Amino acid sequence: MTTPPTDLDLGEVQTIRRRQRYDRDHPHYKWIVLTNTTLGILLTTINSSILLISLPAIFRGVGLNPLEASNVGYLLWMLMGYLLATAVLVVMFGRLGDIYGRVRIYNLGFLVFAVCAVALSFDPVTGGAGAMWIIVWRVLQGIGGAMLTANSAAILTDAFPAKQRGTALGINMVAAVAGSFLGLLIGGVLSEWDWRAVFWVSVPIAVLGTIWSYRSLHEVGLRSAGRIDWAGTITFALGLTALLTGITYGIQPYGGHATGWSSPWVLGAVIGGLLLLALFCVVEAKVAEPMFHLGLFRNRAFGLGNFANLLVSIGRGGVQFMLIIWLQGIWLPLHGFSYESTPLWAGIYMLPLTVGFLAAGPISGWLSDRYGSRPFTTGGALLTGVTFIALLVIPVDFNYWLFALIILLNGIGSGLFFSPNTAAIMSSVPAAQRGAASGMRGTLFNGGNALSMGIFFSLMVVGLAATLPSALSSGLQAQGVSAAAAGKLADMPPVGSLFAAFLGFNPIQELLGPTGELTKPGVNAHALTGQEFFPNLLTGPFHSGLLVVFLAAAVMMFLAAAASYFAGGKYVHDEQAELAEADQLTRDKVAVR
Repeated sequence: MTTPPTDLDLGEVQTIRRRQRYDRDHPHYKWIVLTNTTLGILLTTINSSILLISLPAIFRGVGLNPLEASNVGYLLWMLMGYLLATAVLVVMFGRLGDIYGRVRIYNLGFLVFAVCAVALSFDPVTGGAGAMWIIVWRVLQGIGGAMLTANSAAILTDAFPAKQRGTALGINMVAAVAGSFLGLLIGGVLSEWDWRAVFWVSVPIAVLGTIWSYRSLHEVGLRSAGRIDWAGTITFALGLTALLTGITYGIQPYGGHATGWSSPWVLGAVIGGLLLLALFCVVEAKVAEPMFHLGLFRNRAFGLGNFANLLVSIGRGGVQFMLIIWLQGIWLPLHGFSYESTPLWAGIYMLPLTVGFLAAGPISGWLSDRYGSRPFTTGGALLTGVTFIALLVIPVDFNYWLFALIILLNGIGSGLFFSPNTAAIMSSVPAAQRGAASGMRGTLFNGGNALSMGIFFSLMVVGLAATLPSALSSGLQAQGVSAAAAGKLADMPPVGSLFAAFLGFNPIQELLGPTGELTKPGVNAHALTGQEFFPNLLTGPFHSGLLVVFLAAAVMMFLAAAASYFAGGKYVHDEQAELAEADQLTRDKVAVR
């Protein structure tokens, strides 16, 4: 459907006319915009996942043991600091783009990102200080990434006419999601060479991208006069930070419980975050110039499209974590790969996921320009949900080609969904609000990625807690470990074993070594510290956890499919109708005079 001509947006009309002049005078400009913003968004999303695979090498490089309880906080913040910054700040930077210029904020984001990439490329200290160096600069880099994410889709929407917008936004969105897949492979390859190379790779791209964006990009969209809504900005930032931080720390055990969901700090952060977000909604409904116009959510295409975007982002992020654990902690060691090499090979064996997404994403964006978004967003979410169910059916020690087919279809489903979803969301809002709308879409996309870690790790821990302690105790005693020592290890929180699998570590040597059990007579130390004992021990409990995780992910996908279906089909502002109406208004004014 189209917006009715009576709902005239003069800012949109002026933007259309400015773009038409740019198209006439600079016919290649829109493709320069597409190339630069795609490079920027690719860089930000590669860096959102590049540490997932390379964390073991980074911890060895700075001299920290990631399995020590005191170092879990470093691990969480290395993963979450960047994601939190990109999730929390994109709406604010989108609004700043509307006021001060989208290209100006975007260029500044590239500059901030480049400076942080240079700082991360060398770490002058080790131990906890070395970890903090990485965490602080990663958070600052996430601020630059938020500037890029918040404005890239709005700049593209300004530069491209409606009939080409789905293709352009589709390519940009393909880069955004593909970057998170490519980050896994790049991190695995580079960490085998040098852990610092994980950070080096961003330096030349960020520096060249910064110079290029400052020299090439121009403001096509009009700025909207206004002031910064500090009350809304602060309540939104604090609320979302508290919510995401609370959910993340819900992974860690508390007071004898497998997770931290009984901790008053976790509950306080989650409840407090929700209350602050509710206060944000109240503030935005009352202030004269809100950071984000909540009335946009009454637009069916925008509201339901963003709801689907959030659910698919959570599910997609969750499958990344679970597949990494599955491959690094169980399947690869059982098939003869050393624990030190599993990060690299996990990235390689997940390539079908990336290939499927890269194949489907651009095509679905192009087709949605012609046939509307509904069949692709709905069908893509349904296909992704079906693949989650399929992953439950195959054994933990699977045939790789069957696994590869399933994750290929999973990638195709994601590719079918994201491009049309982004185009539908961005085409449903007026020009003056595109920056804030792009920021909200980016918040839900990045927030879904950040939420996925806390949600899916917690679900997996709940599944493991039911079966892992007894399996661990009986398995250790079968290899000669004393009942007391086996019971002590079995009573440890399951998150320790989960992090070991996630990081590609065999924890038995680390946990039993200090007890002296491995040197006692009758203890089969060779089997306990070998390639197969821990993966075989984890197989049964891990499958119990997978049942919880993938069923939850499938439900999210099916809900996203329903939301996409009811969001509608082809929803764009009718440019020709708006131009015709603007011309008519001009003629009417002249006639009155």
